Amino acid sequence: MAARPPQNDTSEPDAIEFGIAALSDDVDNADIDFPADARTIAQALDHVDVPIDAAGNTVTIDEALDATPQDQFESRRDLLEALHPVLEEYRANASKSFFARLRSLVPF
Repeated sequence: MAARPPQNDTSEPDAIEFGIAALSDDVDNADIDFPADARTIAQALDHVDVPIDAAGNTVTIDEALDATPQDQFESRRDLLEALHPVLEEYRANASKSFFARLRSLVPF
């Protein structure tokens, strides 16, 4: 997913990527030979923090992989499809937190 950043700063990118969209490039650039297990993938991705929303909340790839129902992934697509609902759940839970609700009320 992606969200547009504030329009007053032209040095920022056109969109902020999070979830699978943010992770996809990391997976493409990592040296992962599929099929691969979760531990191998986490190491190949250097235990990256994955942005889960436009507010800057993140989750480590290790945590996300631990939350998937499988440990072995046959392909890049299999990995991203397994992680998608997990990252969405993290995003939904982050937006329900007290601080996230307060942050949404502040205009900056």
